Amino acid sequence: MQPLHPLHVVLLAGTVPVFLGALFSDMAYSMTYEIQWKNFASWSIVWGLVLGGLALLWALLGLLRAERRGTRRLVYTGVLFAGWVLGLVNAFVHAGDAWASMPAGLVLSAIVGLLAIAATWLGLADRDRVRAR
Repeated sequence: MQPLHPLHVVLLAGTVPVFLGALFSDMAYSMTYEIQWKNFASWSIVWGLVLGGLALLWALLGLLRAERRGTRRLVYTGVLFAGWVLGLVNAFVHAGDAWASMPAGLVLSAIVGLLAIAATWLGLADRDRVRAR
């Protein structure tokens, strides 16, 4: 499998803190009912979708260009795709009025956060795969 480009690594790893930030903001919202926490979660989800979408595009292009399509590359791309799609659903759930996004928004944020961690783990599993320039 070809090594990941450093910019691909930055985009991929950047999804973890923003999706976890959305999860923590949803947790704070569920405990305090302060609407600003829901707004923080919504913006974190948007940034996670932007970074994840760019990483997904890069992974799909890498999958199309690969001479051999290994199982690891397919699993990585699949987990990244699943996380992005569920993140999009989560953004739609968070678009609802205040408490209407709970508890579905909190559950989706937890699942998307775990998928972001899994995708990053799979993408960076072999440290020597990251190409240095």
